[in-house]
Amino acid sequence: MEMIDARRVHELLDYEGLFAALEAAHKGGMPKQSDRLIYQEPNPEGQPDIFIILPAWEPQEGILAKLVTSFPNNKARHNLPTVNSIYVFINADTGVTEAVIDGEAVIFRKTSSDSAFGSKLLSREDAENFLMIGAGGLAPHLVKAHLAARPSLKRVTLWNRTTANAEALAKTLAAEGIDAEVASDLDAAVSEADIISSATMANEPHLKGKLLKPGAHVDLVGSFTPEMREADDDVLKRASIFVDHRQTTTRSGEFLGPYERGIITPDDVRGDLFELCQGKVKGRQSADEITMMKNGGGSHIDYYVAKYLMDRHHGRPFATRCSS
Repeated sequence: MEMIDARRVHELLDYEGLFAALEAAHKGGMPKQSDRLIYQEPNPEGQPDIFIILPAWEPQEGILAKLVTSFPNNKARHNLPTVNSIYVFINADTGVTEAVIDGEAVIFRKTSSDSAFGSKLLSREDAENFLMIGAGGLAPHLVKAHLAARPSLKRVTLWNRTTANAEALAKTLAAEGIDAEVASDLDAAVSEADIISSATMANEPHLKGKLLKPGAHVDLVGSFTPEMREADDDVLKRASIFVDHRQTTTRSGEFLGPYERGIITPDDVRGDLFELCQGKVKGRQSADEITMMKNGGGSHIDYYVAKYLMDRHHGRPFATRCSS
């Protein structure tokens, strides 16, 4: 059994390669078995502690188990990261574990490439202004992935509820040669953005659909429980709605409340990445169309990325037999 550390993960999971791998995998289909389990424990200090298990299995090819925790009070209590994770990749012929992989690094690369791949398919090719909402550990990877997906982007703006965190993110990006400005007014920043990526732990929407400019693309990342939500009803009403996967992604609070209140119905979700890559639905129809993709990050995407990682690690061309 091998241990694949964060340095090796970031070295192997380049964005251009990930975009190509995701496109190839989505032209096939889902692993035969994939699911997600979420357990929560109330925390008297605020947001709950969360344990997520994401398994995926493609017979004769590979088995993946992703274990991830989100403990919001870790930083204050223990000076530890909020999110911690490992990936376990298992040989599907023998059931023997082949590798234990640094989970945080894979999550950063997998989640950011999923979002940016959606943008590559849906946003305008001439998009220039990018807005990053949220300044957590995932944020710099989302910025870099979106820049890789849309080289036309010229301006990066950051907003976070705690301005100091956005300023720290700007310094981190500057050290990697990316100039970014910090916005004090979220509404004003939203009204100017061509692509907006939001990755927060919000339970109340902060992104207002009425402010979106014609042609904007919205990438929603943060909400992954029924209680969490980043965008208001106007975003859903104004945008052409896409998801990375219909069955897994629409379980979040971004959809459940609006479904219950009749704001939208499941039929208003135009398509997912499988349908886009397989040509079953069309993406953007006009320059003024507003598009939105909800990143749900199902275990199938974890599997594709882990399989791509293992193939690159062993010097093999990426290949998967996944089928719907």
